[in-house]
Amino acid sequence: MTSSVLDLAPVVPVVVLEDAADAVPLARALVAGGLPAIEVTLRTAAALDAIRAIVAEVPDAVVGAGTVISGRNVSDTVAAGARFLVSPGWTDRLLDAMKASGVPFLPGVSTTSEVVALLERGVTEMKFFPAEAAGGTAYLKALSAPLPQARFCPTGGISLASAPSYLALPNVGCVGGSWMVPADAIAAKDWARVERLASEAAALRG
Repeated sequence: MTSSVLDLAPVVPVVVLEDAADAVPLARALVAGGLPAIEVTLRTAAALDAIRAIVAEVPDAVVGAGTVISGRNVSDTVAAGARFLVSPGWTDRLLDAMKASGVPFLPGVSTTSEVVALLERGVTEMKFFPAEAAGGTAYLKALSAPLPQARFCPTGGISLASAPSYLALPNVGCVGGSWMVPADAIAAKDWARVERLASEAAALRG
């Protein structure tokens, strides 16, 4: 796997799974659609089992853990097989745990000071969250001149329509989003729809 999460695909699906049994067919649909990097968020009790299932049964998927907010989250998800970590924000303790994990990680930022603090710690790849609420493309464009060494995966409120404007920025490697994994499609087990939406997203950077 590339050492950078940002270079795996133009879009990283942000997945919330209530039932771990949905993990494998969902992951297969996303991979078939061209989105191999999958962020399973730790927002539900099924998350760790979902990560384990994808690791075991969908070898072409690069599954990571999202909503990582503690050292325990780091150790639990890496033990489950997560190959990258994403946090909505960061602290020194959390950053130390993610660095020690041995897997790539994207700590979350929403201010210039947070970006500078991470650059001080040798971290150049970050999640920009919540992207739309925190200033969107205009904010990221403003950061690129004084802080060109920072690269981002903006996540939060991004859609198929708005993603291209983010991906056009020089400091954006990929975007995170959930529009290709809508809750109603997962509930209906409409994996063909998920694959179709994933294909549209994967084509954003052709």
